[in-house]
Amino acid sequence: MAFLILVIGDLHIPDRALDIPAKFKKLLAPGKISQTLCLGNLTDRSTYEYLRTIAPDLKIVRGRMDVEATSLPLTSVVTHGNLRIGFLEGFTLVSNEPDLLLAEANRLDVDVLCWGGTHKFECFEYMDKFFVNPGSATGAFTTTAASWAVNLGGGGSGSGGGEGQKEQDKGFDEDEEVVPSFCLMDVQGISLTLYVYQLRKDEKGVENVAVEKVTYTKPVQPTGAGNAAAGAGAAASGAASVSSS
Repeated sequence: MAFLILVIGDLHIPDRALDIPAKFKKLLAPGKISQTLCLGNLTDRSTYEYLRTIAPDLKIVRGRMDVEATSLPLTSVVTHGNLRIGFLEGFTLVSNEPDLLLAEANRLDVDVLCWGGTHKFECFEYMDKFFVNPGSATGAFTTTAASWAVNLGGGGSGSGGGEGQKEQDKGFDEDEEVVPSFCLMDVQGISLTLYVYQLRKDEKGVENVAVEKVTYTKPVQPTGAGNAAAGAGAAASGAASVSSS
């Protein structure tokens, strides 16, 4: 039986959304999922209790809106197979720029880094590591650049805070509809299969769950090590491929 890991976040119930979509709840039936990694912004106790019914093994980090959950860690790491998976909400990051995410992955010493806060699904491989943003499971609206400036105290520490702020909000519009989404991970040894679930509307406004599959394999030899041929081979073996499920 597969050990499925649910990656979910940015729920914002009841402040920005009433509930997790019914079509998602039908998929997230108890007994199917072994562990849940929640990236924060639960904002209410009932949502926490619901997630516990999906999988008793619930790992949570604190989101920017979890103001009363001061005991929750900002980051956490779990190990499955030969992969270390780190996760955080992301409000401590200056931006989503790949080099900054890579620095966080290196700081946590993880192969896979899950982050949230943007309410938009994203995944990519960079420098042999795999990065996943599961989006918002409820489709809760996102905030504008001003909220990041407040949360980060004007752009955070270090150089390039202003540019990082622009990068964080790139591609977002106040009127843009957020597509509800969550992810499931299946880890086998050095390989990870990511299943992405998104609640999309067709031209008639009918909602359906679309599923995509993304695969990642941790390179045995990191890119850049050894001779050029070995490095190229490692990069090829770790390339993530996307296909419709």
